[in-house]
Amino acid sequence: MGTMLSSTEEQTVEVVDRLHDEYPESTISLRFSNRLELLIAVILSAQCTDERVNSVTADLFEKYDGPEAYAAADQEELAEDINSITYYNNKASYIRDTCEQIVEEHDGEVPDTMSALTDLSGVGRKTANVVLQHGHDVVEGVVVDTHVKRQSRRLGLTEQSTPEAIERELMEIVPESEWQQCTHLFISHGRAVCSARNPNCEACVLEDICPSSKLDSDTDLASGERW
Repeated sequence: MGTMLSSTEEQTVEVVDRLHDEYPESTISLRFSNRLELLIAVILSAQCTDERVNSVTADLFEKYDGPEAYAAADQEELAEDINSITYYNNKASYIRDTCEQIVEEHDGEVPDTMSALTDLSGVGRKTANVVLQHGHDVVEGVVVDTHVKRQSRRLGLTEQSTPEAIERELMEIVPESEWQQCTHLFISHGRAVCSARNPNCEACVLEDICPSSKLDSDTDLASGERW
């Protein structure tokens, strides 16, 4: 029986606590060794799996050493280097332009503020949040990817539809100490159980408090459509 707890705050704390127990070692899955590699990996990860990104960056990071190398790269060659990534032509352009900005405006260093990061080509708030959290140890918000968006709506934590609006609501109900980790927990749960098309509600540790449970509900609150 999927029944929400009495308030979104209580629901949120219970969700996070249970997911901590279920995924105690949940963390970022992108592979990187410095802030620039992190930034590039996150740009590449948009609408692409982390597994695919990691397979591409293993060679990419060996070939290009520093922002100067990316900024000077031939556009077609860089695109070819990442051609198994979704929207690789656009992402190659973002990477070149971003690295040029880093060289010219930030002395070759990845900036450490939200405003400076989101001024870079192809960098939105989600990407900037990841870079701040894992590159600079600065937590200013909640990273809202497709897993976080889907599960926060399914679990009744928000009715918002845009990542920006969802982030604002989550920042109000998720304890600030959990802002970073809650994203990893949702991602782990989304990959293991709460998939987009066919969630395994029978195996879900949140089933009894999930108003979208297929065992008890006709509607997926993430999409608003019937199961």
